[in-house]
Amino acid sequence: MLARRFALYLDLIRWNRPAGWLLLLWPTLGALWFASGGWPGWHLLVVFALGTVLMRSAGCCVNDVADRDFDRHVKRTAQRPVTSGAVSVKEALLLGAVLALAAFGLVLTTNRLTILWSFAALAITLAYPFAKRFVSVPQAVLGIAFSFGIPMAFAAVQSTVPVFAAWLLAGNLFWVLAYDTEYAMVDRDDDLKIGMKTSAITFGRFDVAAVMASYAIFLAVWAWAGASQGLGAVFFAAIGIAAAQAVWHWQLIRGRTRDGCFKAFRLNHWLGFTVFAGIAGGYALK
Repeated sequence: MLARRFALYLDLIRWNRPAGWLLLLWPTLGALWFASGGWPGWHLLVVFALGTVLMRSAGCCVNDVADRDFDRHVKRTAQRPVTSGAVSVKEALLLGAVLALAAFGLVLTTNRLTILWSFAALAITLAYPFAKRFVSVPQAVLGIAFSFGIPMAFAAVQSTVPVFAAWLLAGNLFWVLAYDTEYAMVDRDDDLKIGMKTSAITFGRFDVAAVMASYAIFLAVWAWAGASQGLGAVFFAAIGIAAAQAVWHWQLIRGRTRDGCFKAFRLNHWLGFTVFAGIAGGYALK
């Protein structure tokens, strides 16, 4: 029985689908390298890497509780633990609280400013699941939530959050908008039936164009950021490879098939890793 409950909890936090926390991890680590001017040290690396996994897992718990009545009408999500009744609402919220507290414990090892930013990060994490009911492009809210590691990284390293961090956050928001619109394209037919608001529905026939424009803005902003820090050929080669991946994603989503759009979404963590690898490599060879 204990083993089965544990397996259900792992399913609830999407443990077997690491793409979600990897999408959070790479821009956070990229910001950490920018803030530190290179290698940030083991302490901050562990804090932000582990904290990212914990907070994404906590967010899954809250999201599944908030969406349980909608998810049962969507083929892809109907068997999620909370929606199916395998895990109770109380259990899911308790698990989410434990994970969030563990992440907060990591934040307490940093500094006062980072701790203050963590409260804002928690607030947007709790607000996002409900944005899908009221906001035409809730992916923009998710973009803010998934980018909060950026200002927190600068706060932890520099005890301040410069305008440079705001540019990184804005650029990353467009990457989130790109890949989560791909994700929303998978469920568009079901979301239309249940009245859920998504960017895929709002953008309509311009959905593919919006995704590609968002990729372009993200890569342009982060390329500018690397150039402003004097990163060289390795970094720009990585940006080029990431751009090539974005073109591949266009090939996958232009037919608007469920399988193609979902594959593009799942592969986005490689695009994020490529950009981060370019940043880390650029500083290592600087």
